[in-house]
Amino acid sequence: MEEPQHYYRDKLSTHQDILKKLKSRKNLLSGLRLGAVILLAAILYMFWNLGVLYLVSFSVLIAFIFIRFLHRDIANRAAINHQETLIRLTQAEIGALQHQYYQFADGEKLKPSEHYYALDMDILGHASIYQYCNRTTSEVGAQTLANWLLAPAPEQVILQRQEAIKELSTQPSWNMELLAFGKENPLTNHTINRLQIWLQEPTAFLQYKAWAWLRFVLPGIMLSIIGLRIAGIVSMNVVYFSLFLFAVLAYQLNKIIAPIHNQLSRMVDEITTLAKSSTHIEGKEYQASLLNSLKNNFFYKGEKASSAIYALKTILDRLDIRYNIVISFPLNVVLLWNLQQVIDLEKWKVKHTNTVSAWFRALGEMEALVGFSTIAFNNPDWCFPSIENGHFNISATELGHPLINPGKRINNYINIPQDTSLMVVTGSNMAGKSTYLRSVGVNVVLAMAGSAVCATAFSLSPVQLLSSMRITDNLEESTSTFYAELKKLKTIIEKVNNHEKVFVLLDEILRGTNSSDRHKGSVALMKQMLKQHAAGIIATHDLALAELKDSFPENIYNYHFDVQVSNDELYFDYKLKPGVCQSLNASILMRKIGIEVSD
Repeated sequence: MEEPQHYYRDKLSTHQDILKKLKSRKNLLSGLRLGAVILLAAILYMFWNLGVLYLVSFSVLIAFIFIRFLHRDIANRAAINHQETLIRLTQAEIGALQHQYYQFADGEKLKPSEHYYALDMDILGHASIYQYCNRTTSEVGAQTLANWLLAPAPEQVILQRQEAIKELSTQPSWNMELLAFGKENPLTNHTINRLQIWLQEPTAFLQYKAWAWLRFVLPGIMLSIIGLRIAGIVSMNVVYFSLFLFAVLAYQLNKIIAPIHNQLSRMVDEITTLAKSSTHIEGKEYQASLLNSLKNNFFYKGEKASSAIYALKTILDRLDIRYNIVISFPLNVVLLWNLQQVIDLEKWKVKHTNTVSAWFRALGEMEALVGFSTIAFNNPDWCFPSIENGHFNISATELGHPLINPGKRINNYINIPQDTSLMVVTGSNMAGKSTYLRSVGVNVVLAMAGSAVCATAFSLSPVQLLSSMRITDNLEESTSTFYAELKKLKTIIEKVNNHEKVFVLLDEILRGTNSSDRHKGSVALMKQMLKQHAAGIIATHDLALAELKDSFPENIYNYHFDVQVSNDELYFDYKLKPGVCQSLNASILMRKIGIEVSD
C-alpha cells in the first residue's frame, strides 16, 4: 500500500491541476456566453428587416446555444467547488499525519453527562479520540461514530466492522469523494427530522380518492374553455368567469399546500447531498458483508435510493415556483400547478415512508466506517485486534496512546491472560502510570468499536470498559470529589458483583480520604474484585498494595514505572517494568519548588 504522506501529496497535486483546468474552462465559458449575447444582439440588428421567420429562427438557435453554455458553466462551477472541497480535505489529512487533527469536529455537544469511561479516556471533546477519528460530515454520521465509541459492540459486529474498515482503508480516493459530497452541503438532523415528521403525517389529498381524477379533470375543463374561446365558440366573459373561479380554487388549495411546502422547503441542497452520497455508495462493488448490507439499504424493489431522492428534489424544485408570482399565477389558475406537485409529493411519500430512515442510518454508518478506515490508512503500523473467545484476556505489544505524537510516543505492552487478575502498577509522580492506563483504555475502546488500534499486536476478549481516574466535584449537585468517586466505584462494584464481563481501570483509588482508610478501602476493593473473578489494572502510589501478591500469587501482577535521579534532576523513560517501584520523586519535586524537605 502506498505510503500515506506520498499518497496525499500526489492527490493534492492532482486536484490542484484539475482545479486549474476547470477555472480556465470557467473563463472560456463566460466568454462564450457573452459572445452568444453579443451575437444575438447583432442578429437582431442585421436581420430585423428580413422578416419574422429569419429573426425568430436565428434568435432561437442562439438562445439554445446560450442555454447550453449556461448549463455547462453551472456544471463546471459545481466541479470547481468539488475539487476545492477535495483539496481542503486532502490538506486536512496531510495535517493529520503531522498530528494536527484539531480541525476535525470534536463531538463536544455529544458528550454524555455521565459515562463508564468517556471522561477518563478523553473520548469526546477537544483533543479526544473522537476528534482524532472523526471524518463524518452529516450529523447522523457524527452521532453514529460517538455511539460506537461509547458502547462496546458484540463480537460478530466487531468482526464485520473490521472487515469493512480493512476494505475501505485500501480505497482512500473513494472515501475522500464520499466525504467531499457530504462537506459541500452537510446533512443536518434538522432536515432529517423535518422529512421524518412529514413522512409520518397523513396525506392531505391522496386520502381522498376524488383528487386522483380531479387533478386532471379541472385543468382539462379550463384548457377546454380557453380552446373554445380561441375557436370563437364562447365569449370572453365565460373565460373571465372561469379564470376567477379557478383563481379562487387555487387560492384555497394553496392554504393547504403552503404549510406542506414550508415544512420541506430549503432542504433541496441537503437532499442533493444525500442523492450524491447514495449514488456514490450504490455504484461500488464491495467484498465485505457489512458494506454490502449497507449498500442494500439504498435499493428497494428495484429502485435506487439516488433515483428516488432526485425525483423528490425535482418535485420540490417544481413546487418552489409558487414563490414566483409572475409564473405561479398563470400556472395555478390554468393547470393547478401546486396541486399537481403536492399530489406527486404525496405519492412519493406513500412509496418511500418505510425506506428513508434506512438511507440516513446506512449513510451514517458508512461515514463512521470511512473515519476508522482513514485512521487505519494513515497509520499503517497499527494493527486490527484479534477478538478472542471467553473472558477475560488482553495482550498487546508496542501499545501506545493514539493522541500522543508518534515522535514523542513511548510504547509499552500488556498481558493479562485470564479473569480473576489484577495488574498493580506502582511508580513515582509523572512516571507514566495514568498515561499507561489511558493507553490501554482508549485502545480497548477502539477495539470494541471495530477500529484498528495503536499497537503492533493486540488481542482481546469482548468486554465493557469501566474506569475511575479523573474525578471532579459537582457544585450544582453539592457533590464532593470523594463522593463523586464513590458513585463511580459503586457502579463498578455492582457490575463486578453481577459477574458482568468488565475490565476495570483505577487510578489512585479513594484519593479523597486519609491514607489509612484509603489503603484499607483499596485492599477491600481489590479482594472483592478477585472474589468475583474480575480483571483490571490499578495504578497507585501505595506500595503496600503490591504486597497483596503474597496472598494472591496467581492473580496479582506487579509492574512499575520508575525514575532515574542524577544531581537532583529526574529522568523518565516511561517504560513499564515488572516488579514494584523502588524510586520515588515527590521529595525532589517539592524541594525544586522551594519546600524545605529534609532527607
